[in-house]
Amino acid sequence: MIDLAERLAAHGVSADESRAKARLFAQCAVALRTIARGDDRDDIAIYAPGRIEVLGKHTDYAGGRSLLCAMERGFALVARPRDDACVNVIAAASGETRTLSLHDTHVAAPGDFSAYVSTVATRLARDFPAVRRGAGIAFASDLPAASGMSSSSALVIGIFLVLDAVNGLADSPEYRRVIDSTETLGNYLGAVENGRPFGALAGGSGVGTLGGSQDQTAILCCRAGMLSQYAFCPVRAEREIAFPDDRAFVVAYSGVAAPKTASALLRYNEASLAVERIVALWNDATRRSDGSLGDAVVSAPDAASHIRDVLAAYRGGDFTPKRLVARFDQFLTEAFDIVPATADAFARHDLAAVGALVDRSQRGAESLLGNQVPETIALTRSARALGANAASAFGAGFGGSVWALVSAAGANKFAAGWRHSYADAFPAAAAAAEFIVTRPGPAAMRLQ
Repeated sequence: MIDLAERLAAHGVSADESRAKARLFAQCAVALRTIARGDDRDDIAIYAPGRIEVLGKHTDYAGGRSLLCAMERGFALVARPRDDACVNVIAAASGETRTLSLHDTHVAAPGDFSAYVSTVATRLARDFPAVRRGAGIAFASDLPAASGMSSSSALVIGIFLVLDAVNGLADSPEYRRVIDSTETLGNYLGAVENGRPFGALAGGSGVGTLGGSQDQTAILCCRAGMLSQYAFCPVRAEREIAFPDDRAFVVAYSGVAAPKTASALLRYNEASLAVERIVALWNDATRRSDGSLGDAVVSAPDAASHIRDVLAAYRGGDFTPKRLVARFDQFLTEAFDIVPATADAFARHDLAAVGALVDRSQRGAESLLGNQVPETIALTRSARALGANAASAFGAGFGGSVWALVSAAGANKFAAGWRHSYADAFPAAAAAAEFIVTRPGPAAMRLQ
C-alpha cells in the first residue's frame, strides 16, 4: 500500500496519530487477505474519524445547532471489490467475520457490528440502483466503543464510502439528484442510521436510535484545525472558527459504556421522543405544521414563551409538564444562546468566556436534559479543578466521555493527572477508562 501515514499527515493529522493509523491500515490489509480473493492493487483504503461534540447536546434532531470537530482517532477500512452482491466483513482486531447480501433483510443482533454494515448496505441498494456490487472489507479502530465519540457513525460512514467507491455511486444520476453536497450526504446518512425517510426515499430499519445527523455531519464535513458550527433539519453550515494553536483537547472516556441498546437506548430515545411530543403539542395548539422544534422557536418573537404555556397545560400520560418544559429549556438555551456565544468566544480567543459558557451547558445537561451519570459529572468537575479552560460531557449521555480544553504543551501531563484523580474517585470505572490527546482532525476520506 502507499504511504498512508504521509497522506494523513498531509490532511492535518498529527505525526504520531498518522503513524498509528498506518498501523491500523496494515492490520486491515493482512486481515483482508483471509476473506478476499483477487489483486491487492484494486484495494480501497478509507479513513473515518470519530468526532467531538464541543457543544450541542441533543440539539440536532430537534432542529438546533452544534459546535463540532472531528478527532484524530477513528476507523481504518481496507476493501476489495467483488463481482456479486456479497458484503464480507472482518474485524481485524478480533478476526470475527460477518457475511451478508446487499439485498439481505435479516436484522442483526443489536450492538453487533454487522447491524451497522447491513443497515447501510441494504438501504443504499434499495435507494440507489447503481449499488450492485459488494466488497470484502476489513476494519480496525482506535476509538473506544460505546464511548460517545461516534464510533458507530464512523463505521457507518466508512462502509458507505467503501460501497460508494466500489459502485461509482457518487457519479450516478440518481445519486446526484438526491445528494447535492457533503452536508446533504450527512443528512442522508443520519436518516439511514435512525431509520427515518429522506425526501422521497422511504425509511428503513435503522439501528434503533432516534438521533439526528450531527455525528455524520461532523465526520464528513469538519476540517483539521477548525471548529465548525452547524444547524440541522436540514443540515446547514453556519461558520468555522480556527481552533487555538496553543490548545488541545484531552478526551476522557469514563469507562462507563453508553451503548445504544436495551435500557440505554430507551433513555437516549426518551429525549428525542420528548421533543416530538413538544412539537406535536405546539402544532396542535397553533394549527401550524412546523417540522422541528427549532422551526417552532423562530416562528414568532414570542414563540418560546407560548411553547412553555402550551407545555405547562399538558395533561397527557407519557410526559409530565415539568419534564417537557425542562427538555425545551435545555434545547432553547443550548442551541440559541450557548452554542453561538461560545463560537464567538473562541473567535476572539476569550477562553474564560468559553469556560463559563461550557459550564452552563454542562449544568443544563445535568439538571434539565438529565443524561449525566456520576462519573461524567465528576470528570467535568475535576478537569476544571485541575486547570482546564473548559470541560463538558458529550454524546448521547448515560455514560460516555468528557472533553477538556487545555494547554497543548501540557496536555499529556494534564491527562495523567486527570486519570489519577478519576482513579481515586471511581476506581472500577477508571480501570476501563481511556484518556486521549487530540486536536481537531480532518473529515472522512478515501486515501487509496
